[in-house]
Formats: sequence, structure tokens, C-alpha cells
Amino acid sequence: MARRKQKAKPDAPPPHNGERTVALNRRAHYDYEILDTYDAGLVLTGSEIKSIRGGNVSLREGYVQVFGGEAFLYGVHIALYKPASHFNHDPDRPKKLLLHKPEILRLGQHLNAHGNTAVPLRLYLANGYAKVQIGVGRGRTRYDKRERIAEREVRRQIERRLRR
Repeated sequence: MARRKQKAKPDAPPPHNGERTVALNRRAHYDYEILDTYDAGLVLTGSEIKSIRGGNVSLREGYVQVFGGEAFLYGVHIALYKPASHFNHDPDRPKKLLLHKPEILRLGQHLNAHGNTAVPLRLYLANGYAKVQIGVGRGRTRYDKRERIAEREVRRQIERRLRR
């Protein structure tokens, strides 16, 4: 008897490593030259984690700052969780990042260097915990962005011609 292939369900379980990407900041790689990355946990409320699991997150305007030996994530919008009603959270509140002390010190040194900034690259769930990947980068100028686009176009044209 031949077995039929089952279609993948839209709510399929996460991959074997237990990670599921919830939100990406695609714009960050365009606007910044990423020099270093960190993975950090987040201190969240119950309604925030429920909203994150639903995928209601925007990383676009997010950035990281270090104060008094602690790192905080600002500008990340986590939408309100409707069933929480009056127990809901502030969608734009600063979130504390969970990093080891040496990582916080190194991140602070990166941020003190001229022209560097830290932005969230990806928000993901790992084994039930919300984590954020932070990228330390240097801002690109308009000229750099145009140059990068032109290089990409040239590469595409070369690949097209090689295929023919």
C-alpha cells in the first residue's frame, strides 16, 4: 500500500533546535554595517510574551543602550494582547536585556566608540524563552548604500549571463 504524503500544517512545531523566529529587522542590515552580534534574553510581562508568540512585534525602530551596568531595549513595539484587557502592558516600554556582565561591558565599549549603535536584528523563541539578537553596527551613508546596491546588480547580471 502506498503512503500518502501529509501536507505541512501551518502551525507546524518549531525546528528540532527549538528556535522559531518571530520578527526580523531586515532594514538593519541595509542601514548598518554589522560588526558584532549578541544574543540576549528579555524581561517581559505575561501579556507581552503572549503577544510575541502571536507575532505582533515590530523591531524597526529599536535600539539598545547601557546604563549603570544594565542593558535596555528601547523602541521595540509589542502590540497589546487583546484578551488581557485591563491587565495589558505598555506597548513601547523599555525592556531589560539579560546578558552576562562581561557581555554588557563589551557592548558598552562598542557603543562608546564613535558612530556605533546597537540594534535588534531578530526576535525569536528558543525553548519557550523570548530572545533577541542584537547587532552592533556602524551607520552606512547614502553613498555606501548606493554602492552596495550597484555591486549586487552587477553580480546578478554576471550570474544571469553565466547561466546562459
